[in-house]
Amino acid sequence: MAVPKRKVSKSRRDLRRSNNSKLEAPTLVKCPKCGEYNLAHRVCKACGTYAGKEIIKTEA
Repeated sequence: MAVPKRKVSKSRRDLRRSNNSKLEAPTLVKCPKCGEYNLAHRVCKACGTYAGKEIIKTEA
């Protein structure tokens, strides 16, 4: 049966675990029509366009 030869210290254990749980900020892209930042592959909340087409009608 496989058994660890030595105790893994708390710092070594925590360093190993810390690399797996790093959070990444979502990638934001500029809307080609209005220039506002939004998530990629989603309708722009400011102007309501997606892929150059108006999807949601917004008040001017």
